[in-house]
Amino acid sequence: MTVQTPLSEFRFDRDSEDTGIDAGFIAVEIQRLMGEGQSQAVREFIESQELADVAAIIEELPENDDLEVMRLLSLHDQAELLGYLRPSSQVAIATCIRRRDLVALMSAMSHDERADLYKQLDAEAQEAILPAFAKAEREDLRRLAAYEEWTVGSVMTSDYATLAPDLTSTQAIEALRSQAIEAETIYYAYIIDAERRLLGVVSLRDLLTARPRQRVSEIMDTEPVWVRADAEQEEAAKLVARYDLLALPVLDNNDRLVGIVTADDAMDVTEEEVTEDFYKGSIVQPIEMSVAEATIATLYKARIFWLVLLVFGNIFSGAGIAYFEDTIAAHLALLFFLPLLIASGGNAGTQSATLMVRALATGDVRPADFGKLLSREAVVALTLGVTMAVAVSTIGVWRGGPEIAWVVALAMISIVLMGALIGMCLPFIFAKFNRDPAAASGPLVTSIADVLGVLIYFTIATQLLGL
Repeated sequence: MTVQTPLSEFRFDRDSEDTGIDAGFIAVEIQRLMGEGQSQAVREFIESQELADVAAIIEELPENDDLEVMRLLSLHDQAELLGYLRPSSQVAIATCIRRRDLVALMSAMSHDERADLYKQLDAEAQEAILPAFAKAEREDLRRLAAYEEWTVGSVMTSDYATLAPDLTSTQAIEALRSQAIEAETIYYAYIIDAERRLLGVVSLRDLLTARPRQRVSEIMDTEPVWVRADAEQEEAAKLVARYDLLALPVLDNNDRLVGIVTADDAMDVTEEEVTEDFYKGSIVQPIEMSVAEATIATLYKARIFWLVLLVFGNIFSGAGIAYFEDTIAAHLALLFFLPLLIASGGNAGTQSATLMVRALATGDVRPADFGKLLSREAVVALTLGVTMAVAVSTIGVWRGGPEIAWVVALAMISIVLMGALIGMCLPFIFAKFNRDPAAASGPLVTSIADVLGVLIYFTIATQLLGL
């Protein structure tokens, strides 16, 4: 007879160590208990867990079972849980429940997450649920959903705390208490006039430490950091990181307060941008879904374009080798060093490109710094090339004699210098033409360095060996 371990004794594995239980295992146990009618045991377990961990378990459950488990939670917890799920899972759940239940669930969600889910639904579903919302929610949903993707407006939330400038600190704290349930955060409150123009911002700490009768207008910061709703979302993330903000006010083109970007939303934006740059750096088109959910066709389309393009680019390397057939035939030892030299140029170029792409992305350097950085990179690359040339020249003497060693050493210096300068220049060129510097990827730099490296190597060999 098999003795079942009570679900309450399971500990979710957050650190991938052997002492924890993974989400898949727990999902199987939950499915078994639900089948046996022990929903109370499942409820007690999921209520004792963090909702982010429950979301990981929900993702492992079969369709319909996930919705059944979700319904064991309160409406507020269901709404928060839905925000942790993958977009595809959110849509799948939204299409499985009645319109009235979906509207109630979305009404309990935070404003920004509600708008995100709304935009993921098809047009027919959007038209079906929109009239069921209250007028204020409907207008808010339309406004948030109208912002273009990748803009600040698409990641901001409209549930923020506001105060009037003539309130005393005591009155302001009472006002924040009444707004706390709906607001995303009350650590910052925004002071606005009758036209919703931003007058200033005050922190909860400032209110708590102020004199009871001191006016908000006397405490507030009248020059807060803000961002435009139509700016790129990356700009908001940079401002939050630079000024260590918990929330960043968002203004429209008429200087009216329309939302805030919270620190956790800024972190999500940063993660998206890093992921996008990572894809571009590996010459992969961005994938809008989870890699685990991506189809073969999606993965094929994401990778084929640049791979085919680089294939034709590398043909020039073969053409260069063919052009110097006589030089190679006279000194076969040259072929031994070809992969080594070409790889060195590509590696040096990739290092330079990585440093410049990151520096441009973080604002550490600007396009105006190009001249200063170019001269510095030339000195660094020349030093690296000489060091590598000394290391490889001893092998050159052993494989082909002093003449081959001299050719290899000079080629190493020239190729490393060339690769490093290409890697440094390409990100600036892309930035100059308003393209993402991350597109100046390692494979692109390597392909260019390969072609030029072949030509440099065999040109030096032809000249020095008297061919």
